[in-house]
Amino acid sequence: MKVLRNKKHRGYTPVRDQHLDLINQVHGDYKEGYYIGVEVPDNDSDAEKPFYGPNVWPSIDILPGWRQTMEKYHREALEVAKAIARLIALALDLGGNFFDQQEMLGKPIATLRLLHYEGLISDPTKGLYGAGAHSDFGLITLLATDDVVGLQICKHKDAKPQIWEYVAPLKGAFIVNLGDMLERWSNSMFRSTLHRVLGNGQERYSIAYFVEPNHDCLVECLPTCQSLENPPK
Repeated sequence: MKVLRNKKHRGYTPVRDQHLDLINQVHGDYKEGYYIGVEVPDNDSDAEKPFYGPNVWPSIDILPGWRQTMEKYHREALEVAKAIARLIALALDLGGNFFDQQEMLGKPIATLRLLHYEGLISDPTKGLYGAGAHSDFGLITLLATDDVVGLQICKHKDAKPQIWEYVAPLKGAFIVNLGDMLERWSNSMFRSTLHRVLGNGQERYSIAYFVEPNHDCLVECLPTCQSLENPPK
């Protein structure tokens, strides 16, 4: 609690702190987490912007070397995200380096979130979830998980009823969730991924890395994603 999340969304978030599915969830998510963002010192003008600022770190006496490990993971995960963004750009008939521009992923808003799910059993019929159903807000999310099954996706989020299926963990691989911003940007050529987590009585760990462009990025329907037959939504 000494490193509780601050107004910049840095630090610890307790169990049930987040309530992702306001319609179906009875309680907040059965998970606790830790936010780590882009490190921006207080004396930097960028620190006045949302989601930029200094991180909150536990004492070095408690976790020696942990900050350096997390900062390295943050840097290297961003390079993975940029590589995936290049594939997305090519798929949308844009230049391969389209998302590498400074106002996009050259100076992004990127947030690492370490997650621990309690060893509780979820019951959707009673509104109990490890994490309620939602899609991420930004461009893409890289998800690294342990070998405990729990993540479910709904491929057709507008279907009634919704069909949920588990995503099997794959050692050494990232699961890539597409976000709402990419859906808007691509005029729905890419759809954001509706997902949730169900607990099965085992503790579960995962690392989510949320990637968004810079504050100065103008997000509007991409030129290659619109036509007379398919105008901007």
